[in-house]
Amino acid sequence: MRALVTGGAGFIGSHLVDVLQEAGDEVTVVDRLRTEANLQRAIERGARLVSADVTDVPAMLEAFAEARPEVVFHLAAQIDVRRSVEDPSMDAHQNVGGTAAILEAARVGGARRVILASTAAVYGDPVRLPIAEDTEIAPLAPYGASKAAAESYLALFSRAYGLSTLALRMSNVYGPRQSPHGEAGVIAIWCSAAAEDRPVTVFGDGAQTRDFVYVEDVVRGFLAAAHTADEGALNLSTGVETSLVDLAATLGLRTESGPGRLGEIARSSLDPSAAAARLGWRASTPLAEGLRKTLASMRGE
Repeated sequence: MRALVTGGAGFIGSHLVDVLQEAGDEVTVVDRLRTEANLQRAIERGARLVSADVTDVPAMLEAFAEARPEVVFHLAAQIDVRRSVEDPSMDAHQNVGGTAAILEAARVGGARRVILASTAAVYGDPVRLPIAEDTEIAPLAPYGASKAAAESYLALFSRAYGLSTLALRMSNVYGPRQSPHGEAGVIAIWCSAAAEDRPVTVFGDGAQTRDFVYVEDVVRGFLAAAHTADEGALNLSTGVETSLVDLAATLGLRTESGPGRLGEIARSSLDPSAAAARLGWRASTPLAEGLRKTLASMRGE
């Protein structure tokens, strides 16, 4: 198929591009291209690159007209929760405005389907775990709110224009190529520390939990979603809670204590059963194996 991946130079996007090309698909990448390091192999294989911001509507219309994608994987986003709190207008511009621009370009360009990379952050901190898709949307930060709004635009374009859309709400994705800097997840930061034999800071009591899902499993979920007609929203997750204390122990890290952080979600685990039923998808990488691969990548092995 002809596929277009926004944010294709990023952590998850570059893995998706690789797998699409391995399947023989024609791939166009739209990215602001702060770095092309993750795309070197894709470029050699013939991936077409468009250096542009997804909020630039004329640029998106032009890119889609040239690429004529059948399926659009929309992964470009502002993903730093702290930045979203500091500058909610910027966050909304990127995540809501960018999604609206992509949907309009997809509609005008005749794309068959748009799949959005959404997040567990739309749920906030619900009482009942694991979190199913019918749980109330109640984000705790502008980032989660902007992703929830982006999902609403998918539903709107589906109703108004018949565009096939699906949002994939990912839990905490980790794996090779995830930067340990900036908006990185805890596993990237802690694997970097383990590779350099540095201690890590555990904020609060360390009992807070996350649902860690390996990037290769997530990519399989996106591919499965591309070949179905399912709409709405689905969780991509393991359904397993892991505490930060247990994560540090698994990585053999020395820890230091820090104060708890305001607004941090205490527990998180998403129910993946709907994705299993509707997409035939399940996460298959045990945490220990995924950590081993991620740590090896950090060490350059």
